[in-house]
Amino acid sequence: MKNINLTENSPVYTSNVYLLTGTWNALSDVNTLIDAGRDPRIIQRLQEASTGVGKRKVEQVILTHAHYDHTGMIKVLKEAYNPTILAFSSTLDGVDHVLMDGERIKAGDGNLAVIHMPGHSTDSILLYDEDNKVLFAGDTPLIITSPGSDYDETFIRTFWRLCNLDIQTIYFGHGEPCHEHAMEVLRSSYQMICCKN
Repeated sequence: MKNINLTENSPVYTSNVYLLTGTWNALSDVNTLIDAGRDPRIIQRLQEASTGVGKRKVEQVILTHAHYDHTGMIKVLKEAYNPTILAFSSTLDGVDHVLMDGERIKAGDGNLAVIHMPGHSTDSILLYDEDNKVLFAGDTPLIITSPGSDYDETFIRTFWRLCNLDIQTIYFGHGEPCHEHAMEVLRSSYQMICCKN
């Protein structure tokens, strides 16, 4: 699977928008955006991207949560490419399919598992690509360096689930990805959220 950040070096406040395509751009691949962001320049970047002959540039958009910096371009993307919009939230305008925890979604030439992890927002999800050992985290806080904060039981249980996956790279909703020691980062954060001062 190929992954391109369409909002890298964006001059506006936006989430990262990841374009997932198949390695060989086969007709069976599903060109997918993770989040829509709010930078209009993604349309130009999509036009320039290699996404396969005879295919729509974007066939689906998976939203990690409903905050405006992750969803601002949905209407424009709908008008330009008519993708299917997937989200955990059923209240967001334009959603075609409401996701469930544990659901698997074809993206590019691979599959993503949906992990519901409320914390940043009630509808926050993470997307896990088991074959490539990649986690798309949205805005869910995964790097936690201070002990003793209050996290609910669902967040803590889900964090433990993450610590038992095989993750080599974490792509965040903002900022640079974590390409090194991802599991050590997650396990250290888990220790922090379990500390009670």
